[in-house]
Amino acid sequence: MNDTYKKLVETLIKDERLVVDGKLAKNKVIELALQMDVDLLKILRSSKDLCKTFFQQVDDVLIFDKTKFQSFVSNKQFLPDSFTEYKNKIGLVSDKHYLTDNEEVVIAFPYKDCVLEGGQTQEDAKRSEVFWNETLAPDEVDKLLEPKTLSNFRKFDSKGEQSVKDITTEDNLILKGNNLLSLYTLKQKYKEKIKLIYIDPPYNTSGDSNTFAYNNTFNHSTWLTFMKNRLKVSRDLLADDGVIAIAIDDEEQAYLKVLCDEVFRRENYIGTLVVQIKPSGRTTDTYLATSHEYVLFYSKNPGAPEINFFELTDEQKSQYKEGDGDQAFKWRDFLRTGGFSTPEERPNSFYPIYFNPKTKEITLENKGKEYAEIFPIDSTGKKRVWRKTPTSFLEHVKEGEINIVEKNKGEWKVQIIDRIKKGFRPKSVWVGSKYDASSHGTKLLKEIFGGEKVFSFPKSIYAVKDVIALFTEQGGDDIVLDFFGGSGTTAHAVLMLNEEDKGKRKFIICEQMDYVETVTAERIKKTLKNHKSTSFVYAELTKANQLFFDKIQDSKNTKELLNVWDEMKKTAFLSYKVKPEEIDATKKDFESLSLEDQQKFLISTLDKNLLYVPYSEIEDKTYKVSKEDIALNNKFYGRN
Repeated sequence: MNDTYKKLVETLIKDERLVVDGKLAKNKVIELALQMDVDLLKILRSSKDLCKTFFQQVDDVLIFDKTKFQSFVSNKQFLPDSFTEYKNKIGLVSDKHYLTDNEEVVIAFPYKDCVLEGGQTQEDAKRSEVFWNETLAPDEVDKLLEPKTLSNFRKFDSKGEQSVKDITTEDNLILKGNNLLSLYTLKQKYKEKIKLIYIDPPYNTSGDSNTFAYNNTFNHSTWLTFMKNRLKVSRDLLADDGVIAIAIDDEEQAYLKVLCDEVFRRENYIGTLVVQIKPSGRTTDTYLATSHEYVLFYSKNPGAPEINFFELTDEQKSQYKEGDGDQAFKWRDFLRTGGFSTPEERPNSFYPIYFNPKTKEITLENKGKEYAEIFPIDSTGKKRVWRKTPTSFLEHVKEGEINIVEKNKGEWKVQIIDRIKKGFRPKSVWVGSKYDASSHGTKLLKEIFGGEKVFSFPKSIYAVKDVIALFTEQGGDDIVLDFFGGSGTTAHAVLMLNEEDKGKRKFIICEQMDYVETVTAERIKKTLKNHKSTSFVYAELTKANQLFFDKIQDSKNTKELLNVWDEMKKTAFLSYKVKPEEIDATKKDFESLSLEDQQKFLISTLDKNLLYVPYSEIEDKTYKVSKEDIALNNKFYGRN
């Protein structure tokens, strides 16, 4: 068999279509085999040994045994480790095709064997974490993305917990559960209603950037699939004039930009913001001390969103020394010296201005020697242009908005009025102490929780608040969604902004980790003490198989896992490809695996369609959903 394997490698590697980075690509080999690709069959037939192994002679016809070929490639070349050998041994197959060989990968699930704990040190944050990725083919997601049943409804305001009698789009919402499935659940109610999505996803880097309790070192291609699944459904949630803002660092920024161009379309790209979140720079970097992160902005439709301006700072206001209040102004140079400022580029804006120092008359007519002739010439003697064309200039003169002062004897400077503005257009680089994630993220959160460190590397609340301020209506009631909820900075920022401009914006936060109760929701509860008229509803996707996911991941040894398996056989929804008796018959092989591989295997036996209870099956007594929860779900989905 080893000789056959060696011969197969030597033969297949001659086909350039099958080689990626110098190695054979299993998926491509199997794809072409299943398609009965003529060139591949010719290559295989060129070897007598391979022809004998993978072809059968029927009368005068040579028939390719594609099932045998696929099985051989899968088992021998690409599944060498003990876990996958065991997995194949018990036969997770459908019609003799291995589950891992499905042609299309459409979804990725992140799993994690630990949670972020309070009081972590920086070194603790760097610990290694397990990422269990499982891909599902189209035929295995028939129920996965259906809306889910919600449960454990609770409502909180400044006075504490209240009873939940209804849940509408007027409520702030914190939703616990897998964020992809949460998004599809929200889609039923919030499709095209979200004004702004702000997310801070896992950055796919190790070390200090590990800001989330998902494993932050995904395989690159897996990370892109993980993001694409979520971005595609989030686009459906955006209103016609909606915007999505995605925080990211250098590791994946360029790739995320290309992915977003595909999902949201390139013409909807608004811009990239650079925020200095660590002024001192990271001390762990080998070369440049990184001090910044990015935020990518995309709209639902090109040109649809409106952007708000930032309020002028006290320093900016102090420059407008003429006039008072809303009528304050300053004089600015009428000479244009920036881009497109030459007569060749703007011929209509190169002309002489005439000024009478005695009468103060400003005109475009040469009325004699008493009038100074002023051309747009810069300090180096180079010809430039004026900021306005002659017609527009005369309108400003008529309104008293042009001023001429003497620079040196016989040299004149033309000025145009610059009235004070209500705000200024935000720049693409944000620098300032308020964006420091340490001072206004980590330290702020510690203050809220009485000095206890409950979360690593939260964003500066001001960085998030300013993003929300740009793309939501001032004083309005827009909905803001964050489906990587983390410590709840986005929800807190919404409340802070509402307090500043008397707005009624709503937040929706999705988070699947257990700290959503102890950190995220708890933070907002504490914040509500300063917001007397505000409340939020907490709810969870109702667990089905997810209960067993949790038990598997919490198990500390093989004995505990075998107890979980016994329970799974009785009440879990197992994959239709799984035969429990075959697993029981190979108990010794299972016990020989590492604990991690034992966990991964048991997770692979669960039906992913039933991680949570589908809303369509809410009245199935198998799930034991209470009458109260059924009534609230019906109200949530508008079917009461």
